Amino acid sequence: ILRILSKGIPDSRIALKFSNPLELLIATILSAQCTDVKVNQVTGALFKKYRSAKDYAEANTAEFEEDIRPTGLYRNKAKSILKCCQELVARFGGSVPTTLEELVTLPGVGRKTANVILGNAFGIPGIAVDTHVHRVSQRIGLTKKDDPVKIESDLMEIVPKEEWTHFSNLLIWHGRRTC
Repeated sequence: ILRILSKGIPDSRIALKFSNPLELLIATILSAQCTDVKVNQVTGALFKKYRSAKDYAEANTAEFEEDIRPTGLYRNKAKSILKCCQELVARFGGSVPTTLEELVTLPGVGRKTANVILGNAFGIPGIAVDTHVHRVSQRIGLTKKDDPVKIESDLMEIVPKEEWTHFSNLLIWHGRRTC
């Protein structure tokens, strides 16, 4: 599966544009119920305006909501991002943590987001179970589970660890392009 999908999708890296772990964290939270294309349009200006976790932590809520409005669900996303960055400043010196256990303690960050950040910003293997990974892994018989954590566990057992991030990105692209 890895070989076939890699041949058909040689550009299977993450579609979100970012230059550091904080930007990927923000973009991933914004990507909920939104296309990566729209997120990238919004984050172009957003990442110039807010350059650090402290900048987000101190942002005016109403102004920030307007900044991210095009991504949808902007009130909830703003609340999560601003609170997340306040926690980053208070607990992690403004840096994005590099462990799943620490990442999932942040507001707005679940296992999927944590694994996206670990794999794509830090090079630490992780399987990010989004809608596409969920659907495709079931359709090709890699899991019968419905719960994302159980799907992640099933995939971790059969995919070589060094391929986890690549595998997630491949299934995401295959899901977008084909299914």
